[in-house]
Amino acid sequence: MPAATATHLGYRVAAARAAIGLTRRETYEASGVSVSMIRAVEGGTRTPSDTVLEALARALHTTPEYLADGPGRTDSRVHQAIPALQAAITTYDLPEDGPVRPLRDLAAAVEEMTTARVNSQYSHVAERVPTLLEELFRAVDQADGAARRRAAHLLALAIRSADAAAYKYGYRDLSGRLIELMRWAVAIAEDPALTAVVAYVRTEVFFAANRLASGLRALQRAADRMPPPTTVPLAAAAAALHMRAAVVAGRAGSADDARVHLAEAERLARGVPERLYDGTAVGPDSVRIHQLAVAVELADPADLGLAVAEAGRWAPSRDLPAERRSHYYIDLGRAQIALGRPQHARESLLVARRIAPQHVREHGQVRTELATLVRLSRGRDDELLAMARWARAV
Repeated sequence: MPAATATHLGYRVAAARAAIGLTRRETYEASGVSVSMIRAVEGGTRTPSDTVLEALARALHTTPEYLADGPGRTDSRVHQAIPALQAAITTYDLPEDGPVRPLRDLAAAVEEMTTARVNSQYSHVAERVPTLLEELFRAVDQADGAARRRAAHLLALAIRSADAAAYKYGYRDLSGRLIELMRWAVAIAEDPALTAVVAYVRTEVFFAANRLASGLRALQRAADRMPPPTTVPLAAAAAALHMRAAVVAGRAGSADDARVHLAEAERLARGVPERLYDGTAVGPDSVRIHQLAVAVELADPADLGLAVAEAGRWAPSRDLPAERRSHYYIDLGRAQIALGRPQHARESLLVARRIAPQHVREHGQVRTELATLVRLSRGRDDELLAMARWARAV
C-alpha cells in the first residue's frame, strides 16, 4: 500500500474511533488489536492486514471497505459473494456429505452471523454465510427429534442473515427464495416465536412489491395466530409483529391501524427486556424508535413536531444494534426535512452514517433525503455533496 494511502487509512481509523468516543485502549479491548498497532496504523506507519482491518472495523462500527478505501467505492464484496450463496441453497434438502460441528458450536456461529447482520456488516455476512448454511443443511438432514428441531431453528436464523444481505443489495428474487427456505426450516423447528419472525421478515416482499395492504393482512394474521404471551420470547415475538404492522399501516396511510398496533406493541414490550429475540431487537426502546418511524410515515405535522421534540430529549442507547440506531436517525432526518429543518436533517444523516455506513449507503430513503438536501442547500456544501455521491444520490 503506498504511503499516501496508508496515511489516509490512518486518518479514517482515527476519525472513526473519535466519532464513537473510544480511546485506543478501549479499541484494543473491543478488537484485540494492540494499542501499539492502532497507534502505528493511525500514524500511517503500518499497513494493517485484512484480519486486523476487519477487527478494527467491527470495533469501530464501520466496514473494512470504508477504512481502506473511503466512502467512494461501491461495496463489491457482497456482489461477489452472491453466486456462492445461490449455490449453497440449491441443494438444501439434498445436502452433500461433509463435517457438522456440535450444535453448541453451530449456535455460536449463527449468533456471530446475527450480530454482524444487526450491525449492518453485510459483506461479512455475505462472505461467510454460504458455508454456514451448507453445514446447517447437513445438520438438519442428519439429526432427528429435538436435535433436528434445534438445528432447524439455527438454520432459520442463519437464512435470515443471508436474506438481509441479499435484500439490501437488490437481489429481490433471491431474497424471496430465502424467505421461503426460512418457512421450510421454521416448520421443522416447531417454534411459534420463530414463526412470527418469518412473518416479520416476509414484509420485505410486500414492501418491494408495494403491496402494503397485503403485508398488513399477513402481519395481522400472524399476530392473531400467536399463542398467549405467557413467556418473554412469545411476548417479544408478538411485540415485533405489532411494531412492524404499525410501520406498514403508517406507510399505507392508515393512522388508526398504525396507532392500534403501536399501542399493542408498547403493552407487550413493557415486560420485555431490551435485547435481540431470534434476531429482532425488541423492548421499550425499540418501540420508541418505531413511534418515530410511524410518525414519519403518517406525515402529520403535529405528530412530527412532537416526535422531533422528543428526539431532542432522548437518543437510542449504544447497546441497541447499529442498524436499528441508524434507522432512527434516518427517520429523524425525514421528519426534520418535512418540518423545514434541512441542516438538522443533514446532521442526523451524518450520525446515521457513522453508526452503520453499509446500512445507510444501501438505504433507498437515504438517497431521497440526500437528493432533497442537495437541492435545498444554499451555497456549496462539500461534505453533503460527498455523502450524496457516496450514497449514489446524485
